[in-house]
Amino acid sequence: MPHSESAPESEDSPIPMVDAVAETTSAETPAVQQPADEDVDMTEADSGSSGTMEAKTQENQADSVTEPATSGPTESKPATGVKLEELFDEMDSDEDEEFPTTKKVAEVKREAASSPDLIDSDMEIDLHEASDPEIMRTFYQRLFPWRYLFQWLNHSPTPTNDFGHREFAFTLQNDAYLRYQSFTTSDLLRKDVLRLMPSRFEIGPVYSANPRDRKTLRNSSAFRPLSKELCFDIDLTDYDDIRTCCDKANICQKCWQFITMAIKVVDTALRDDFGFKHILWVYSGRRGAHAWVCDKSARSLDDQKRRAIAGYLEVIRGGAQSGKKVNLRRPLHPHLVRSLDILKGHFQSDVLEAQDPWRTEEQQEKLLALLPSDQKQLVTALRNKWTSSPDRSSVSKWADIDTVARTSSSGKIDTKSLLDAKQDIVLEYTYPRLDIEVSKKLNHLLKSPFVVHPGTGRVCVPIDVKRNLEGFDPLGVPTVQSLIREIDEWKKPETTEGGEGGEGEGQEQEKHVVDWEKTSLKGYIEYFRGFVLGLMKDEREGMKVKREREEGSGEGMEF
Repeated sequence: MPHSESAPESEDSPIPMVDAVAETTSAETPAVQQPADEDVDMTEADSGSSGTMEAKTQENQADSVTEPATSGPTESKPATGVKLEELFDEMDSDEDEEFPTTKKVAEVKREAASSPDLIDSDMEIDLHEASDPEIMRTFYQRLFPWRYLFQWLNHSPTPTNDFGHREFAFTLQNDAYLRYQSFTTSDLLRKDVLRLMPSRFEIGPVYSANPRDRKTLRNSSAFRPLSKELCFDIDLTDYDDIRTCCDKANICQKCWQFITMAIKVVDTALRDDFGFKHILWVYSGRRGAHAWVCDKSARSLDDQKRRAIAGYLEVIRGGAQSGKKVNLRRPLHPHLVRSLDILKGHFQSDVLEAQDPWRTEEQQEKLLALLPSDQKQLVTALRNKWTSSPDRSSVSKWADIDTVARTSSSGKIDTKSLLDAKQDIVLEYTYPRLDIEVSKKLNHLLKSPFVVHPGTGRVCVPIDVKRNLEGFDPLGVPTVQSLIREIDEWKKPETTEGGEGGEGEGQEQEKHVVDWEKTSLKGYIEYFRGFVLGLMKDEREGMKVKREREEGSGEGMEF
């Protein structure tokens, strides 16, 4: 069964407030102020959580818990004797560039030598947790692909409401949750992330008005979600009743194959059955994967259509304690026939051989319970056979079902119902287990690609489904600590000896090497860039066709 519906938000519930600036802004340099309407939540947003709570943050509150502020923004006055242009020196500094060059990195390193707060050695990098603010600041300043994230959500190189009216939510280091943040450019988003140092941030829908201005609207119904990518969430904890290698938050390459199977089935269905083209799969950072369907037709789906697509893909119903989770009508839908064809090879190698799910007596009873209830003689014969040979593997036990059915002396085995039951078993052990609530609602928020999982330190990188789905190793994904170390260890390519102007060419090459190109994050960002370029190309072509159609219809009205 689907998970429970999300409870409605409560915007009136008071909650303790945190100092949004923390230690990121020094006394000498004023922080870059965002509008004061910064909502603070202590709960997850719109994903089954209830009682969403909000409060306004103010910069002049210092490291203490206070009641939510209800007044408007306060105007800060420059210190006496300070020139106005000096207040904005930091905004135009080299550190604010999205991709610092090697030359600027050297300057940062010289500053780090005299600052105890900056990381200055491999040993210090290893000692820092992934969620350490200085580690995260280095990552967001030097490695995060802000420009491509902006283009992905904006669908154009120039700012539009697709980005400006998009909701962002920040999870702060103290677990406070700030909702309804919005930014007109990627640079403003970047600066706010560097100011607040969230452990992660999430992406929500595009609204009919700027999310920061929603409380100023006279008519509350005027603020509504208009569009968002159709999203899917697959988590290995939903496979705990069938995976034998790991449980809870633990994963390995064996059980990751369940995610591989799920991606194959869902991706194929979305492309072949619904015609979607731009589907971005992203590793969640620990034990799962997210899908972002970015086609314009998918982004504009209302909640009813999203529920219909989610229901189309939902086959596994029931929790870990329920019995048979797959009950399908015959004949099977073509989508399920195709899914069985995709999954049957995985069932043999990744389930029967790798997981050995029915090795113990308790586990084999679970298998017997999935066979047709009217085949009691078959069930009894199989139980006796396995009891007398307790060391039989799951591969052998699966083969025993057909062997015993063929050699049954009673001749009353219903082979059709037995075949149907075996198909249901294959689907129960291989078919995608989706967190369906993530897909059903337009206003659901989902973690951004390329953020760092605070528990593992792994970056939430995209998965190249066409070229490297089978080879993707979640345990081999770059961690934020390893990426910082790779920048420090990077050496410029050797220049060609004897070439005319060789030294100058080498310096030019070094000058244009951005930090992410020096690390193992390079391939993931290049893949993301290619995905974004393809999406923007289709958006432009779609707008061109629409414009030509409108012009053509206008010409037809002339007499």
